[in-house]
Amino acid sequence: MHRTTRIKITELNPHLMCALCGGYFIDATTIVECLHSFCKTCIVRYLETNKYCPMCDVQVHKTRPLLSIRSDKTLQDIVYKLVPGLFKDEMKRRRDFYAAYPMAEVPNGSNEDRGEVSEQDKGNLTDDEIVSLSIEFYEGSREEKKGAVENGDLEKEKKNGVRFLRCPAAMTVMHLAKFLRNKMDVPSKYKVEVLYEDEPLKEYYTLMDIAYIYPWRR
Repeated sequence: MHRTTRIKITELNPHLMCALCGGYFIDATTIVECLHSFCKTCIVRYLETNKYCPMCDVQVHKTRPLLSIRSDKTLQDIVYKLVPGLFKDEMKRRRDFYAAYPMAEVPNGSNEDRGEVSEQDKGNLTDDEIVSLSIEFYEGSREEKKGAVENGDLEKEKKNGVRFLRCPAAMTVMHLAKFLRNKMDVPSKYKVEVLYEDEPLKEYYTLMDIAYIYPWRR
């Protein structure tokens, strides 16, 4: 069986930090020739006087080096989700800058470039945010259930029903299972497991973890 282990953010830092400024990626940008990534402002400034990757010395475009870099939105989203407060701090920094220099030109005019996107709008959750979820008793795989419903066996489907809960994003699966045991009067001889689409969830997962791991949408 695959074992899931928890690791510290410091162990991931080499993959989340820019080698040029030593900070976490902001507007992560990747050199297409070697796939090394940097902050956008860092690599653009570096390529003004250099034509080689600062990490591996691979040559980028000889005459127009900026043609060799691409924005890496996936990497940036990962960094924002893994580093607490980074997105919020960056948005505040941008708002403060454009408030101090109202005549400054915004690169492409997006709300995020102006710092006008909240963590909620971005899809990021905060620990104290309330998450709405629905739960129901597990009755076999989704395919089996779908077949039963299509065959007209709707009674069991109706009896199970769906329960709706509103919980803090920091709530763990372990605490959710304990709540369900007490709420449903489940005898202690039975084990309570929480699943997401047929997959048992780790006890230490928080609702925030689940929202990031699985394709939850607001």
